Amino acid sequence: MTYSHQDLNRIRSLAEQVLAIARDEPRMASIKKRWADVNALRKPDRAPVWCRPVGCWKEIITDNMLKCTDPGLRQIEYDFLQVLHKRTIDDDHPVEGYFALNAVFDCQPKNIWGMDIRHHTSDTEGGAWAYDPPLREIGNLARLQVPVFTYNAEKTRTRQAQIEDALGGVLPVRIVAGPLLHVNLVSDAAELHGLEQIMINMLDAPDFIHALMAHLRDAVLSALDQLEATGLITPNNTGPMTGSDPIGTTGANGKLTCHNLWSMTDSQEFDQVSPALWEEFCLNYQKPILARFGLTAYGCCENLTRKIDGVLSIPNLRIFTCSAWTNLAAVQEKLGRKYCIMWRQKASDVVFPADAKEIRKNLINGVKQLQGHYYQIVLRELETLAGHPNRLHEWTKYAKEAAEIYA
Repeated sequence: MTYSHQDLNRIRSLAEQVLAIARDEPRMASIKKRWADVNALRKPDRAPVWCRPVGCWKEIITDNMLKCTDPGLRQIEYDFLQVLHKRTIDDDHPVEGYFALNAVFDCQPKNIWGMDIRHHTSDTEGGAWAYDPPLREIGNLARLQVPVFTYNAEKTRTRQAQIEDALGGVLPVRIVAGPLLHVNLVSDAAELHGLEQIMINMLDAPDFIHALMAHLRDAVLSALDQLEATGLITPNNTGPMTGSDPIGTTGANGKLTCHNLWSMTDSQEFDQVSPALWEEFCLNYQKPILARFGLTAYGCCENLTRKIDGVLSIPNLRIFTCSAWTNLAAVQEKLGRKYCIMWRQKASDVVFPADAKEIRKNLINGVKQLQGHYYQIVLRELETLAGHPNRLHEWTKYAKEAAEIYA
């Protein structure tokens, strides 16, 4: 593939800046150690602080900032600009000195489950969407298929060569591979059957929901088997939240298995489901999958206050995500110092206040309460900066200050 000189100069210049961030020692070494310490239940110099702009990126990196004309390079350019912006925010964002390229897998059927996933979308920009599930009738379960994944070495090597050519040796290109299906199950269940239908049929047609969850569980376990058979698994302990020491030991052949990986999962779709039904229709199907991994981080935005004991029944649990809706005191009482608490911030409470003083106060109060526990401070699920372009910089500054005061 031939790229324009303008595109090559642009992408290589950005790659050099990303590499400089990755090689910025001792800053980067401190960031990685901070994550590794807290997730190994060792006392870090302070709690790690990290934010994920998500929907805010459209306000931070606008189309007129992108210079590359080639679509593939334009996406890499966008990714590099995100790394550079995170450096100005100055949170504990670990950056590696290589370009990670996902191994290409072909899937049969191409739509994964043998049914097309659809949504009802809004005509309003940024508006909500709704499920348009293909598996509406409980008698149609037989239509579901178990996906088969095949590593496409040729496509992967072609893509690797193209990126290596574009980067001109500034960053090495490393092929990475991880789980091929969502391990939380409930997201796919909601896509296939609809969230409202699941809620109703847990009571009206429980055998169907059990059969649906069993099918998804078995498909995910099969996909893990298929992934391990390729010998391509790469560690996933180098990023934020789950940055850690190496997990487990390698076999005699030096190949990794899922036991060398983190699993990150949740049950957001089951937020309003009772603890008993959550365990029966969700957790009990997740557990055999999570048992395949070395360590597990559980939870996202859901309220887990009444489900703490169930989460703690996961044998390889290491990180418990305490969302803004989960009672932090209850989590602390149950977890003690046996786990790491991911203390999630409420995005709306961060981006909408006109004055950031209240944000600082809330951070100090929370971190003071967390003294004596292993914890990380995480802000995610942001959809807008609400006209405060420097708010993530302010939040990071205050979170780091609070963590240092009560280290």
